Amino acid sequence: MNKTGRVSCMKCRYYQITWDAHMPYGCLAHGFKTQRNPALVVYESSGLECQLFESKSRGAADKNRKPE
Repeated sequence: MNKTGRVSCMKCRYYQITWDAHMPYGCLAHGFKTQRNPALVVYESSGLECQLFESKSRGAADKNRKPE
């Protein structure tokens, strides 16, 4: 979630950028492509925040790296 309490698709493991110039954003969990932020489309169509959000997992190399 971001500062406004909304789901941030860019931080979700199901978010994708498509090759379709007319529908550049997609959600693998919901199975659709859109011109806008997928979480916003989900909210507008259901009235609920996305229930399928999963944070992107960090790779093993990142987990073992010491913070700078």
